Amino acid sequence: MGHADHSKYTFIHFPENGVLMTKSLFETMRYVENFGHSLRLPAYYFQPEEMDGIRQALHSAKEEGLTVTLRGAGRSYNDASLNAGGIILDLQAINQILDWRPESGIIRCEPGVTLQQLWQHVLPAGWWPPVVSGTMTTTLGGCLGMNIHGKNNYKTGTIGEHVIEFNALLPTGAEVTCSPKLNGDLFRAMIGGMGLLGIFTSITLQMKRMHSGLLQVSAWNVPNLTTHLEEIENHKDVADYIVGWMDCTSGGRGLGRGQLHQANYLPEGADTNAERSLQVDFQTLPSKFFGLVPKSALHYFMGPFMNNPGTRLVNSAKYLVGRNKTYRQSHASFHFLLDYVPGWELSYGRQGLIQYQSFLPKETALQTWTEMLRLSHRVNLPSYLGVTKRHRPDGFLLSHAVNGYSLAMDFKITNHNRYPLAGMLQEFDQLVLQAGGRFYFAKNSETLPKTALTFLGEDAVNKFRSLKNRCDPDHLLESNLYRRVFGE
Repeated sequence: MGHADHSKYTFIHFPENGVLMTKSLFETMRYVENFGHSLRLPAYYFQPEEMDGIRQALHSAKEEGLTVTLRGAGRSYNDASLNAGGIILDLQAINQILDWRPESGIIRCEPGVTLQQLWQHVLPAGWWPPVVSGTMTTTLGGCLGMNIHGKNNYKTGTIGEHVIEFNALLPTGAEVTCSPKLNGDLFRAMIGGMGLLGIFTSITLQMKRMHSGLLQVSAWNVPNLTTHLEEIENHKDVADYIVGWMDCTSGGRGLGRGQLHQANYLPEGADTNAERSLQVDFQTLPSKFFGLVPKSALHYFMGPFMNNPGTRLVNSAKYLVGRNKTYRQSHASFHFLLDYVPGWELSYGRQGLIQYQSFLPKETALQTWTEMLRLSHRVNLPSYLGVTKRHRPDGFLLSHAVNGYSLAMDFKITNHNRYPLAGMLQEFDQLVLQAGGRFYFAKNSETLPKTALTFLGEDAVNKFRSLKNRCDPDHLLESNLYRRVFGE
């Protein structure tokens, strides 16, 4: 039920712009990509500008026998917002800030509001979003759908822990209000539920009080994986944020080496020019390097280094020039590194990249990541970028969190390495599962149903399926990710 009969659509032509004209209720089918440009699938693309458009799309999908996938900014590295042969419902135009109370820091927004809109709206009054991703272009609906974490997860948890309540439209047409105490089971399942149970229509969040638009940042090198994890552990109790860069190309005694960045809020009165640093234009990321080179063109210069020798050279240089330093940095510059070079992902080439992120308990992380890094070196498929964070558990149904660490690894895809890479990542999965680890549905592209069942547990999967049948009995809300991970 709910799957398209693709034979009833007649493809009329396939022009150079990648749009497929069809005889369907929706006028055009076009190819849609994931953020990493590793997947490109055809779908009917529809962007409503108001809630009635969402209701009409759900009604039409049911009439046409099509499924619907929700899409925000499309920043997922996998197939979370792709729906081959179905409808992609782009919610970016439903992006109004409905209510803002600067005296309490409580804000209510529509799902298409981006983190950029959010922080720019609240910062001048001395507030900041409590949890942000590495890019400010993500939408709140997408952030809740994946229950994003930030560089402060060990301290403040996921974004879902700061949601006061949300309103949602279910595929049945019912409208519900959810909070930790009201419809709590649906609250804990829709947050992190990948947009498969319903559609957020308004989200009420608690912001974080700030006394400055600057953070006090410290950076220092760590020589190997053991020290890398020990230093994160030693600093987590005094750091408001901590994140690590890992050189995944280094082996031997330098396996897992990298650099850590710790950031702390400035106390009230420490910033003598706080009124200025809390202004939006102060936080704006520069569009050029050294005032000369447009950042939008940098991916062309990065491309030639996106190979094993080039990345080893760049990573070695980055590590060697790294040194202990302390400085003040704007919130936007510290948090949104993925926005610092627009289009950086294009440097990985035509086949794109995938990101593999594993979450491991603190007791097993060292041994497991040692095995994974060594395996990637043996098969000559090293990650070109590694990022580490500290985490804590949470109470959401499809949680990825553990009392431990995460390591996100970026891999370039080529025509020659696609299948060996897929095989290596399956071996990674087994190592992570054996170590009691978990995965994040916004990232990994290879997760199988048996893998999800193992780390989520049968009870959680059965509860999710039960809620799915209750909220979406016709299974209108589906995606390639859903069919890959939860398919019957």
